[in-house]
Amino acid sequence: MSLQITDLKIYYQTLRGEVQALESTTFSMADGEIMGLAGESGCGKTTLGHSLIYMKPPMKYMGGQVLLDGEELPIWDMDRMNEFRFKKISIIPQYAMNAMNPTRKIGKMISELLGSRGVDFKAILPELERRLGLVKLSTSVLDMYPIELSGGMKQRMVMVLSTLLNPSLLIADEITSALDVASQKAVAEMLVEFRNQGYCKSAIVITHDISILYQIADSILIMYAGQLAEKASTETIIHAPRHPYTKLLISSLPEIGIKSTEKRLTGIPGNPPLLLNPPVGCRFRERCPVAFEKCTEAPPFIEVEPGHHIACWKEGETNA
Repeated sequence: MSLQITDLKIYYQTLRGEVQALESTTFSMADGEIMGLAGESGCGKTTLGHSLIYMKPPMKYMGGQVLLDGEELPIWDMDRMNEFRFKKISIIPQYAMNAMNPTRKIGKMISELLGSRGVDFKAILPELERRLGLVKLSTSVLDMYPIELSGGMKQRMVMVLSTLLNPSLLIADEITSALDVASQKAVAEMLVEFRNQGYCKSAIVITHDISILYQIADSILIMYAGQLAEKASTETIIHAPRHPYTKLLISSLPEIGIKSTEKRLTGIPGNPPLLLNPPVGCRFRERCPVAFEKCTEAPPFIEVEPGHHIACWKEGETNA
């Protein structure tokens, strides 16, 4: 397994108390897997992604273990994580178009970043130039300031920068959210190409846009209110979901060629719970159409079919 997470728990420390943003998270990823991470805003997607590489206050490590290629990541220690960042695990941050230092030319910025990781810029320059060509960027961008690049060019530049040291795991956080449709498609395809070329071994793609995941992801992990709901192959999540939340989430998506007059979109009644004081048991039960008495206990995240995991008492009973 490329990534193995066991019982990971992350809270946010606030003046009003602890926000229980990520609760008892356990799942794994295989080598070469591109896994989509989806769910409503506030479900814990970005918290999970950031906790694996750069956890800073008010984020608070509460427990759990993260293994990457069999080696434990000391995610609770910012300084010890320095030896893993960019080399073993890297991130394309949300709003990546603003991630580069506006006061540095891009080439100078890359040189300084590599120097901080003990890597000689001149030695890696030929590979850098080759990868720029792969994403259709001229080597002249190295002598430009970030403001001189378009949004799509900045996104591609950050993708190259984040994978320059061939990390085992790449976290892509909402990498298509600020792009036009054509740029979204190009960036998504480049991410798959980076995996195929070995620039990263595996990738977690965090997004609200499940249509993007349908194009590029091997599997999808659905989260709700800081808990895992379902993980399966992309085809299974889209066409045969088992968890009630996943079913409602997929049914709320528009279908190509279907007019609103023919079929009205259905939303999910209610709102996600506040995580300062979340409900006990399954956090989806107050909105769930099939909830029953046992849902006051937190359901385990179990494998109901090979490669298909869900956290639902009703589906667990059906499968038993």
